[in-house]
Amino acid sequence: MVQRIFAMSRLLATAILLLTYSLAVNAQSTTEKPNIIFILADDQGWNGTSVQMHPDMPDSKSDYYQTPNIERLARAGLIFSNAYSPGPMCSPTRASLQTGKSPAQLRMTNVGGSRRAAPSQRLLLPPHSSALSTDEITIGETLKRAGYSTAWFGKWHLGGDRGPRAHGYDEHDGPTGNADGNSEDADNPKDIFGITNRGIAFMEKNAKTGKPFYLQLWHYAVHGPIQSREATESASAARPSGKTHRSPSFAAMTEDLDTGVGMILDKIEELSIADNTYVIYMSDHGAGARLSSNSPLRQGKGTLWEGGLRVPLIIRGPGVKPGAYCHVPTVGWDLFPTFTALAGVQGQMPQGLEGGSLRPLFASGQGRIERSRDGIAFHFPHYGQGGPNNSPHSIILLDGFKLLKFYETNQLHLFNLKEDIGEQRDLSSELSEKTAMMHERLNKYLKNVNAGIPIENKEFDPNAIATTGRRGGRGGRGGSAQRTAERKKELEAFEDALKQGDSKKLGELIADMRQRFENSPSRPRGRQPSRTGGTSYREQRGKDLEQLEEAYKKEDMAKLQQLITDLKKRLENAPTRSRPGRSSADGQRPDR
Repeated sequence: MVQRIFAMSRLLATAILLLTYSLAVNAQSTTEKPNIIFILADDQGWNGTSVQMHPDMPDSKSDYYQTPNIERLARAGLIFSNAYSPGPMCSPTRASLQTGKSPAQLRMTNVGGSRRAAPSQRLLLPPHSSALSTDEITIGETLKRAGYSTAWFGKWHLGGDRGPRAHGYDEHDGPTGNADGNSEDADNPKDIFGITNRGIAFMEKNAKTGKPFYLQLWHYAVHGPIQSREATESASAARPSGKTHRSPSFAAMTEDLDTGVGMILDKIEELSIADNTYVIYMSDHGAGARLSSNSPLRQGKGTLWEGGLRVPLIIRGPGVKPGAYCHVPTVGWDLFPTFTALAGVQGQMPQGLEGGSLRPLFASGQGRIERSRDGIAFHFPHYGQGGPNNSPHSIILLDGFKLLKFYETNQLHLFNLKEDIGEQRDLSSELSEKTAMMHERLNKYLKNVNAGIPIENKEFDPNAIATTGRRGGRGGRGGSAQRTAERKKELEAFEDALKQGDSKKLGELIADMRQRFENSPSRPRGRQPSRTGGTSYREQRGKDLEQLEEAYKKEDMAKLQQLITDLKKRLENAPTRSRPGRSSADGQRPDR
């Protein structure tokens, strides 16, 4: 009897000790969970800040934009020189960052919903989702279950009408899109400071209660249209422009965004939470081609060339080596498992998770990321923004090499990124075995994630006018005349700037032209092929723009003048196309 009582006493004591330990661990995990602040820029290229993204490449930072606060973040954090966005367009990247899955697996590879193929397109594009499914488990939901307060301020752009609240965010701005960033407040361009101040209020509230928080500040800047504070633009315009980056207005928008980042860093210090707070800064993909030049990288937004995918990524926080570089290839879907590891989330992760935690890299910038597969594959089965040759394509990165596959021709390209970051020397013929091996890996990956693959368009018409496969075009009554008037006004502004020898104004006009071109990618309805061998209106306009940019970059004013003169003549001689309800003689609607 005595022995039984003694044994029961020991069991009770052990149970009490275990309970006490469990309570202590739970209390510790609550109080010591780090805060996580994730700042995402929009359309900012790898070289879009004044932080040098690679220690051996001076042109991996801007030669004009000034971002002292992002520099401050980099000095205290780790710079990831080989960081990739999940995709070359906004929505796919955002969906991937939320779920830790690739856009290919999510079947969310472009902006908006599926579209019918145009007769000019050789391929039928696979269907893709226009919204993030509520069946997907997001990082917001995961961290909320782990005891975090969660907030999302800024650009949602993930479709659906339920927005962030359906995906685990306690506080948010609703299901926002690009247009919500077009602020009418001159002191709050792109809602930079509105987003920042809402984030600061959230930080203050949670710092006061001691509850760990996850804060996403996903900015509209530096996506077009360009907006900035007047004083910032005046300061930018007063500085000499660079050779790569020239637009004072774009510089000002970048620098206003940097000011918002600085406000967050200042508030972290003021609240004395720096020792327990991670700050992540990243862009959703590269800049639009040549709007903010991605040089030395090739092409930009809407393509899987390096300029479309390689982005700035900087992480600061406890245990992170300050002012160091990490050259291990990373991708946006690595952030989901990184954040869960930092938060101490235990248990089974969502099925299909593709990323691996970056935490092992923090202490030294070296190490290995444990992912479910070797290599990193990207899939863009669409006709994109990279010009007439940007047809559906996929890529895979493996051991410093990059393989591209274009589906229209089944053409393969292979590049050694360690020696050729600009993707100029195709090694596919020279290294045929490696090319075949990587091609097999790519196809296997796409099959495993059930990616949508383009197929032959049996209604393909080689004489049809080419399009980019995106929605839009202003079209309609008066559209052609309105476009002609806009082109005429645009060319007159070029002529005035040339007469005055105003190089800065010329640069701004070309940058604005590029912005309009990128934001209005569809072919205007009713356009005939131009006289240049069947080239479409958009293709010709893209070529004209590239010639203007090249002449401006070389400071060849005579060439610029000749190009503008040729464009004026072409505009004046453009044929008029009659439409139902119009007079072919004067382009006016008949009396009713």
